[in-house]
Amino acid sequence: MTKPRIALVIGIVCISIFPILVKLSLSPGVISAFYRMAIAAALLVPFTVLSGKMKIPSLKIFLLTVLCGAIFAGDVAVWNIAIQESTATQATLLTNLSPVWVGIGAFFFLKNKPTVNFWIGTVIAIFGMIMLVGFRFFVEMDFDLAFVFAILSGVFYAVYMLLSKYVLYKVEVLPFITISTLSSAFFLAILSYFIGQPFSGFSNMGWFVLVIQGVVCQLLAWLLLGYATKHMRATRVSVSLLGQAVLTTILAWLFIGEEVSLQMILGGVILLFGIRITFYSKKLWLKKSFHNEQTHSI
Repeated sequence: MTKPRIALVIGIVCISIFPILVKLSLSPGVISAFYRMAIAAALLVPFTVLSGKMKIPSLKIFLLTVLCGAIFAGDVAVWNIAIQESTATQATLLTNLSPVWVGIGAFFFLKNKPTVNFWIGTVIAIFGMIMLVGFRFFVEMDFDLAFVFAILSGVFYAVYMLLSKYVLYKVEVLPFITISTLSSAFFLAILSYFIGQPFSGFSNMGWFVLVIQGVVCQLLAWLLLGYATKHMRATRVSVSLLGQAVLTTILAWLFIGEEVSLQMILGGVILLFGIRITFYSKKLWLKKSFHNEQTHSI
């Protein structure tokens, strides 16, 4: 394997353990999100400043980078709550619908509109989501807070992706990650304070898990994925990240005893397959049809 592919695999593993750590519930969901970002920021800021790479071209780009951090803070906060209130598997799979929301956002706000493949994949992914959660939830419209937050997490991440894509045209990756991570920690600190979540009083294991989240699941994971994205096709990296949901499911079953039904497995596979289709740029069925016509004409 090449270095970018190795970085991609390790990065996916680093992200995949995050829902398992959150599910242990050794600290409240929002405060857990705060420490994940704060610990990573505490390591990033000195490095970026001392290396002389903290360069932002304009006030507008700085404010947009801060906004990205605020949106990402909302994403991590609601995802943590969804994990603790449901299962690591369900929350991870539902938040992985973010490529669908990215495509819908692109349809309304970007010049490059989604292809027919995207809409086909979206329909398949949503069907997989319905099967994963259970048909009765949709028949009875019995959606709990964990379901809503898991979906909202995917929406937040989609908005973050669309906005950060614009910002990264104007600024380097390292200062962007540093400022957005620091601003995420700032907004999560304010949110934690106002909803009354404690900043201390955790067990030794609780503190250890928080450090692992910040260093491994945030700092190391995002640096590795950034390196992989720089040297590989973005679509290939995006599709590979879907493996996070599969790996999280396996880890949740092995280490925290989550029950995984056959319906959930099938729903998850269909959901991931639908999202995979959204990344196809070629209309394979038309190509095949054209090839058949050529064969018959010969």
